[in-house]
Amino acid sequence: MFAAGRAGRAVDGVLAAGVVLATVVPLLLPDPPPWWIIGLGLLASAPVVWRRRAPMVVAVVVGAAMSVLVTWEKPFLPFGPLLAVYTIADLSPAWKRLAAIPVIVAAVGLSLVLPRENDETFRLVGTAFVAAYALGTSVRASRSRAAELTERVRRREQEHIAAAAEERTRIARDMHDIVTHSVGLMVVQAEAGPVVVRDAPDRAEEVFDAIADTGRGALAELRGVLAALRAPGEGDGPVRGRTGERLGESLFQPRLANLPALLDRSGLDVVSTTAGPPRPVAGSVEAAVYRIVQEALTNVRKHAGTHAVRLTLTWGESLTVEIADDGRGPGEGGGYGLAGMRERAAACGGTLTAGAGRDGGFMVRAEFPLE
Repeated sequence: MFAAGRAGRAVDGVLAAGVVLATVVPLLLPDPPPWWIIGLGLLASAPVVWRRRAPMVVAVVVGAAMSVLVTWEKPFLPFGPLLAVYTIADLSPAWKRLAAIPVIVAAVGLSLVLPRENDETFRLVGTAFVAAYALGTSVRASRSRAAELTERVRRREQEHIAAAAEERTRIARDMHDIVTHSVGLMVVQAEAGPVVVRDAPDRAEEVFDAIADTGRGALAELRGVLAALRAPGEGDGPVRGRTGERLGESLFQPRLANLPALLDRSGLDVVSTTAGPPRPVAGSVEAAVYRIVQEALTNVRKHAGTHAVRLTLTWGESLTVEIADDGRGPGEGGGYGLAGMRERAAACGGTLTAGAGRDGGFMVRAEFPLE
């Protein structure tokens, strides 16, 4: 900014020098005039060096000096007043620009009428002042457009940064939900495996099939999340399951229709009820409900010390989701799970509360407005 200001002052100095030479030198030819004529020429040109600091004051000074000068000497063009008018149109606020127009017209007209100039001079000088004002207006408009474009680019960059941060947060939430739920469930099933092998060998294959199915489901969900981080065409091909299905070919999308399968895989005794007629909702709301239920079930399995869970979906003016257990109640501290659930609800315009249940235990309650 300091360099730009210094460059502007240098330009003003060069312009002032040019205006002084163009105004004063013709006065010296062919014979030097009286000193006061030279003084008027300087007064009608030199002040433009301060045109950026005080455009209106400079215009008044150079305009008055030129009006007096033309009664004795006829310069080719009033370069000082022309540059002052250009500066007013370029740098002054709107009300000053508008107020200056009648003053400029009156001053120019007076400086032409008093010396009794001919029609050709009227046209020449009038055209010059109109052109100076129009040029200043054009430069100001161009600068405003450039500033607007710069601001637009800045806002787009900020929006891009905010969108990228939001996407990273969303991916982090999905990764947390998938890993904690699926891996936690696989751990529980694997720990139960030796017991089943020893006490009920005929059910051992079911346990290991459940572990495999949970792992494949987690892989499919993880592949869907990681696809958002890859450019098109990247990747190492779809992952195939034990039965040959291409798990990555159709990326998993969490939806309300997938809730029964989620409850079946949870390893908990979940009683699910629905009140009111279901209504179509946005995919973002469906995904938020699915992930909230998934995280709540994971927390029950990890912290509650119980297998009994109640899931209630209530449809009305809003969709209310409640996940309650009869376990030990809320634990100490927070963690990413509850924070992620609140973020998911808020992203869809909803709210989420978590705390002690009505009949003890712990309850998570999310509410989403429906249009």
